[in-house]
Amino acid sequence: MLSLSKIRENTDAIQKRVSLKGEDIDFSSFLKLDEQHRKLLTEINDLRAERNRASEKIANVKRSGGNAAETITAMRKVGEQIKSLETEADELREKIHSAIEVIPNVPHESVPLGNSEKDNKVVREWGEKPAFDYTIKDHVELGSSLQLFDFERSAKISGSGFPLFIGQGAKLERALINFMLDYHLDHHKYTEIFPPFLVRSSAPFTCGQLPKFAEDMYYIEKDELYLIPTAEVPVTNIHMDEILDEQDLPKNYTAYSACFRREAGSYGKETRGLLRVHQFNKVEMVKFVTPESSYKELELLVSHAEAILQTLGLHYRVIELCAGDLSFSAAKCYDLEVWSPAENKWLEVSSCSNYEDFQARRGNIRYRKSSNHKTDFVHTLNGSGVATPRLTVALLESYQTPDGKVIVPKALQPYVGTEVLG
Repeated sequence: MLSLSKIRENTDAIQKRVSLKGEDIDFSSFLKLDEQHRKLLTEINDLRAERNRASEKIANVKRSGGNAAETITAMRKVGEQIKSLETEADELREKIHSAIEVIPNVPHESVPLGNSEKDNKVVREWGEKPAFDYTIKDHVELGSSLQLFDFERSAKISGSGFPLFIGQGAKLERALINFMLDYHLDHHKYTEIFPPFLVRSSAPFTCGQLPKFAEDMYYIEKDELYLIPTAEVPVTNIHMDEILDEQDLPKNYTAYSACFRREAGSYGKETRGLLRVHQFNKVEMVKFVTPESSYKELELLVSHAEAILQTLGLHYRVIELCAGDLSFSAAKCYDLEVWSPAENKWLEVSSCSNYEDFQARRGNIRYRKSSNHKTDFVHTLNGSGVATPRLTVALLESYQTPDGKVIVPKALQPYVGTEVLG
């Protein structure tokens, strides 16, 4: 959530930056509501001051044995006026809150200009594209022949978009999750979290999924709980309504969770197999940091996600998202994309974002400065470290052999318990 005072003081600059995300926000109407609200508050305060002065006058009159009935009657009318204005002010405050909560975060000045993913900037590539001197299979063919997953039976159970891993496929999925968690714990010193997968509406509100993107989430109406789209949601809310000590920052958390998303994209080849699903597994990284360090921490976060792909020996690239392709809450974001040999294209496996104080304001997450003991909002960051579906696609296709088997990357072999699948 943006700061109301900053919107007042920098309206033109904020409106210009927000428009880079393709959002047409009517700031003039918003500011008129804010002006009306502030005028009402002034009126209310003036009337309260008048009532206080009258109360002193009434007390003095009574002490001297006089009659204060006329003044008391007048003040009752003032009290009724105050109540009426307070109700009006509360209604305006709700309108202002509803308006500000759907205004997206402002893109950072370093974010490239552009309207869509076509305008994103390639920052770097790592490794080389796998080369084959034989006809290769895609991940669906490999998974079927090696009996790693069964999409027909999973559709029978839950419908499309809910994978069913079996045998070595299930073990590979578990191995990837454990490997990534252990790597972040051992090499990057994160604290592991195992969060709940169902959350109250306040949690996705903090992260920016609500209210604007409610249709993309699974909702259990009877219990008024949402299935999480990512572990970012419960983990970011660990410190909701808390004041942290600056000396305890940064706080670095990593968490595994199942992720649930109703939006599954267009029909066709893009949704085949594991390319785009409603339920998937992901290891997440979440950071709570000081404002001064947040962009340094963002680069560090990206490097931690890259380390997973490098250790698995997968060819990937880092993309800096343009303003028009940024998410609602992000001020800056990098995507990591792995190469899929059979699809012959890049597949996103991680997004690493700096939200600055946008989420912290929505969740009231602050820290106390060591220098002057004043409080300020933390900056929050999160990154996939990483999501398994497209990672599995790239892994199976990149490490396949001429006889249809799949070599297990060396780092994964202790977790899978074999050097080859099949």
